[in-house]
Amino acid sequence: MAQSVNGVVLDLASKRLHSRMEASCLELALEGERLCKAGNYKEGAAFFEAAVKVGTEDLKTLSAIYSQLGNAYFYLKEYSKALEFHKHDLMLARTIGDRIGEGKASGNLGNTLKVLRRFDEAVVCCQWHLDIAREQRDKVGEARALYNIGNVLHAKGKQKLWGCTQDPGDIPPDVRDTLQEATHFYEMNLSLVSELGDRAAQGRAFGNLGNTHYLLGNFVEAIKFHRKRLSIAKEFGDKAAERRAYSNLGNAHIFLGQFNAAAEYYRKTLQLSHQLKDQVMEAQACYSLGNTYTLLQEYIRAIEFHLKHLIIAQQLSDRVGEGRACWSLGNAYVSLGNHHQALLYAQKHLEISREIGDRNGELTARMNVEQLMLALGMSEVDLSRSGSVQFETQGARPKFNKSSKKNIELWKCSSEKKLGQDPSDEDCFFDLLSKFQSSRMDDQRCNLNEQQVWEKGKTASSRGSPVDNVKDSCSNISSPQTEELFDLIASSQSRRLDDQRASVGNLPGLKITHSNLSHLCGKTDAKEPGDDFFNMLIKCQSSRIDDQRCSPPGPGPKAPTVPDEDFFSLIQRVQAKRMDEQRVFLPRNEQDEASSDAATPPSGDSS
Repeated sequence: MAQSVNGVVLDLASKRLHSRMEASCLELALEGERLCKAGNYKEGAAFFEAAVKVGTEDLKTLSAIYSQLGNAYFYLKEYSKALEFHKHDLMLARTIGDRIGEGKASGNLGNTLKVLRRFDEAVVCCQWHLDIAREQRDKVGEARALYNIGNVLHAKGKQKLWGCTQDPGDIPPDVRDTLQEATHFYEMNLSLVSELGDRAAQGRAFGNLGNTHYLLGNFVEAIKFHRKRLSIAKEFGDKAAERRAYSNLGNAHIFLGQFNAAAEYYRKTLQLSHQLKDQVMEAQACYSLGNTYTLLQEYIRAIEFHLKHLIIAQQLSDRVGEGRACWSLGNAYVSLGNHHQALLYAQKHLEISREIGDRNGELTARMNVEQLMLALGMSEVDLSRSGSVQFETQGARPKFNKSSKKNIELWKCSSEKKLGQDPSDEDCFFDLLSKFQSSRMDDQRCNLNEQQVWEKGKTASSRGSPVDNVKDSCSNISSPQTEELFDLIASSQSRRLDDQRASVGNLPGLKITHSNLSHLCGKTDAKEPGDDFFNMLIKCQSSRIDDQRCSPPGPGPKAPTVPDEDFFSLIQRVQAKRMDEQRVFLPRNEQDEASSDAATPPSGDSS
């Protein structure tokens, strides 16, 4: 009898303890949610971690905690942790048969994989989210999945374009196909959110369609969509979205050769950035305005905005941006004929490039310094003596001679050209920029003899796995251990998906009880993803070793105060060719003239 009473007491005590722990877990999770909604993701993640540590028997609650903890780490840019908890969420949702939760977890995984540049896997996960949403007739989830797939394809195409030397719109066929596929998903998303009456989502779709058409070189289409984006941003009073729309409109007008319109949009971008107290975007707007006024050959105004960019870059300790500003200022002062001031900025550009290890910047700056010394009749000794001149940017004003407009001297465009020649401003200036930009990819290439072996492995056979192809290409240099090595790689790669799956019993924070154990075991009728889903993931996983081989170096050090280093480099390359494209070559005789008139259309503006 006594033993029975003691058993009842212990059972009641155990239930009260579990109840108290459940309340504690839920309370911690609710506090984490509140903090994340307030934008405090770091403390919010700490509360969610504490909730997981306490644990819970409620599978739905644990799934929600995993989801929100993964999102918190995503916003904190801790993507490996975000991936871990979204995988836990997907596993738990699939186990308990929560199809809507499974779809959301797949979408979250897709977004995280996109940021990690694992685009093929990201598309598979987002497509699975789309399939589930359509199966459940979840229109909101379907719209979100369409939007996410578009984003992944857009990011994939944009990454492939990085470092390409093609002109706007002249892009490789595979990249064009990827970007056009992105527009297809954005258009489906736009149609669905319009049906749902979601104006905010329509604005996002318009913005992304504008960005994708911009990458495709469809600048008129891009402007149309960005204007619609701007209209909806104003409708909602979304100043940040309005600023982005103005900036994108400025970029598109630049490539149409409409520089005055572009300058107007960049000025509005600058005003809104100042209102939002966003110094980084303010500096980027100044950088864009400085380059636009350079294209307009209004060098005094260009100097004004490049100085503003320089000051903000110094305040934010952005040495890369500071170097870019000094380079731009040196170019502008050369165009005004003020070589002394230009030399100061060229020296500073050289100093910063050496400090940050920017090899291309150092080569450009060194050549600029040499040309300016030649123009000023200075020697190395004179330059060292003038090195004591103080370099100040606060309150600096442009210095130029009144007569400089009549007698402008430009950079020497090549070693064969002399400074005393009289080339046009735009032609010589942009020829120099084009020369150095065109050599950037060559400077960044890896000179590895072994690369030829890998390439043979990729092209030796169109059949079989990548590992088999490599094995064939390396057969003439293989050792007895080589076959075992590649077999091991192939085996380990094919098992990676299985290795990364979490078993339900090992999920953090899950308290196994008789009730939820029977619930877990009873969900045998939950619809599992088909073989195609897992085959695609396995294929993506097995190809990752190829993706990691000898990847090309990055485009160089990034600068937060520079909007996109390749953007104005591309403009400069395009502009450098405009004069050549518009030149008319005189015929040698009347017969040549007649044939020329018949065969050559009138020359027009390249824009």
